[in-house]
Amino acid sequence: MFPAARRAVARHASRVIGAAPSLASRAYARSRLLSTLAVLEQRDGQLSHGSLSAFTAAKKLGGTVHGFIAGTSVASAAQEAAKVDGVEKIISVDNLSYEKGLPENYAPMLVENIKKGGYTHVIAGHTAFGKSVLPRVAAMLDSQQISDITAIESESTFVRPIYAGNAIATVESSDAIKFITIRGTAFAADTPGSGSAAIEAGVDPKSEPISEWVSEDLAKSDRPDLATAGKVVSGGRGLKSKEEFDKVMLPLADALGAAVGASRAAVDSGYADNSLQVGQTGKVVAPQLYMAVGISGAIQHLAGMKDSKVIAAINKDGDAPIFQVADVGLVGDLFEKVPELTEKVKGS
Repeated sequence: MFPAARRAVARHASRVIGAAPSLASRAYARSRLLSTLAVLEQRDGQLSHGSLSAFTAAKKLGGTVHGFIAGTSVASAAQEAAKVDGVEKIISVDNLSYEKGLPENYAPMLVENIKKGGYTHVIAGHTAFGKSVLPRVAAMLDSQQISDITAIESESTFVRPIYAGNAIATVESSDAIKFITIRGTAFAADTPGSGSAAIEAGVDPKSEPISEWVSEDLAKSDRPDLATAGKVVSGGRGLKSKEEFDKVMLPLADALGAAVGASRAAVDSGYADNSLQVGQTGKVVAPQLYMAVGISGAIQHLAGMKDSKVIAAINKDGDAPIFQVADVGLVGDLFEKVPELTEKVKGS
C-alpha cells in the first residue's frame, strides 16, 4: 500500500474509533429506550400505598416511568400518585366497570393502554389483583409473565424464589414486553413527594363487561393491615379453637399494636379468616417483629414470614421447626405464657 493510502486509512480508522460511543453512553442510550408502566391499585377511589412498590421497582430498571390507575372517581388517587418523584406520567381511566379489578373486564382495557404507550416493561404487585390481572394481560400480548420477583439484575434478568423460598432462580426474558409481579416486602413502597407528573386520560374501549361484581363480605378491623404492619402476631393449630384464638391472640395484638395473622392450619380449621393467612398460599410479610404462637413452622408458613427482622416463637414442642428460624423462642404452654406476656406488655 502506498504511504498516502496508508495515511488515509489511518485517518479513517481514527475517525471511526473516535466516533465509537463509550460503554457509559451506550448504557445511557439503552436506558432511554426503556419505558415501564407501573399498574397501581385503588379501593373506593383511595390509592393503595402498598402498590407504590411498583414505582420503586420501575426506577431500578431505568428509562421512563409511567403509572396506571383505573376505577371509579380515581382523580384524587391519580393526583396523589403523580407526586411520586421520578414519575413522568399518570394514566387514569375512570369507569365503574374497572372499579373492582375484575380481570375479564380490566385486562382488555389495560392491553390497549400498553399498546398505545409502547412499553417495554409492565409491573404490578404480587397481590390478589396483580396475580389475577397481569397473567391474562401477558397472555393477550403473547408474553410470559415473571412472577413474585425479589430483585432486578438488568432490564431482562430477574430474581425470584422457588420451592417455597428454598431455592432462588435467576430468570432471563427475551420477550418484547416484560410482565412482572413484585414481592412487596422486597421493594419498599415509594412515597408521594414533590413530583409533578402529568395526568392524562387513558384508552377506554368501553367494551361490554363480561363479568359482574356481585358482593363482598369484608372483615373490618382497627388493627394495622397485615401486609404492611411493622408487628405481626400469628396463631396456629395449637390454639385449638376459634374461641381460644380470639381470647389469646387478639389481646396480645392490641397490647403490641400489631396485626393478626394465622397459619394455614388455623385458617383451614376455622380459627381465623382466610384474609389473615400468612404463608406460601397466603400473604408474604416482613415486619420488624413476627410472633408465632402455637405454629409448628411448616415450610409453607416459613415462606411467608422468614424475612421478618425478628422472629419470636411460643410453642410447647421444643423440637418444633419454628425454633430453627426464630431469634427468640419460649417453650411452654401458650395458654399460660401468652396471657402472661400480654399483661406484662400492658404494664410496661
